[in-house]
Amino acid sequence: MSTTESAATRFANVEAWPTADMVSAMIEGQLAAVAALAGAGDAMAAAIDAAVARLNAGGRLIYLGAGTSGRIAVQDAAELLPTFGWPPARARALMAGGADALLRAVEGAEDDGPAAITALNDAGVSALDVVIGIAASGRTPFTVEGVAHARAQGALTIAVFNNAGGALGAVCEHPLLLATGAEIIAGSTRMKAGTAQKAALNILSTGIFLRLGHVWRGRMVDMAPTNAKLRARAIDMVAELADVAPDAAELALDEGGTIKIAIVMLTCGLDREGAAQRLAASGGRLHLALTAQG
Repeated sequence: MSTTESAATRFANVEAWPTADMVSAMIEGQLAAVAALAGAGDAMAAAIDAAVARLNAGGRLIYLGAGTSGRIAVQDAAELLPTFGWPPARARALMAGGADALLRAVEGAEDDGPAAITALNDAGVSALDVVIGIAASGRTPFTVEGVAHARAQGALTIAVFNNAGGALGAVCEHPLLLATGAEIIAGSTRMKAGTAQKAALNILSTGIFLRLGHVWRGRMVDMAPTNAKLRARAIDMVAELADVAPDAAELALDEGGTIKIAIVMLTCGLDREGAAQRLAASGGRLHLALTAQG
């Protein structure tokens, strides 16, 4: 089986191909990258359900990665607040080489396994947490040693990797192998491997927050309306989901402060305090708050 480091004979002279053929081959590779997720579907579902149990108990999502994989992990973590209202304190991305490595390579950082252990200890990793390690090769020391340490502390561990047989799959509880094979440029894992990793993290985090109740009727009801575009979206959301006119939705959103509270206020005929209490009693799950008695 080819790996991300393999040099595919098909692309031996790719630099001499007509540009249109190069582009077609790269598009084909991107499609194959997403197709590689199909074989990990059941494993992703199991990982999502296991993660939800920890997060419902108060745990955090902690991502571990180096290089391209680390940058993809940082992006996923950063998008949880604006998309799902998830507190930044409960989403950590630990990048090999630290913040400097987000913009430029930090030589040797991915080989520093003890640095991952230190970062996890500094973050206070515990049995409540969910740790997701990402590494195309499946053998990056920073990620492998970090995931092994997190598991030893009782954390739930998930691994996203692209090469079979890597140590990362062996040290975690939920291995997600995305077998993308050889890249058009051997070893350039920002191509197929990176695309597959991004798609996998999209699915994992979205599935987790669907199960946690941060989505209702396919809408981002915990979204933070932090700019004009998002405020307009929030008003439209409240109007649609509570079946009221936009001006009534805007007033309720201003009074309630959040999309969920505004919807409960309008649907259940409650003031802000009553709506907030009902939502809290329902564990923040909008469908339960809307059907609660009293």
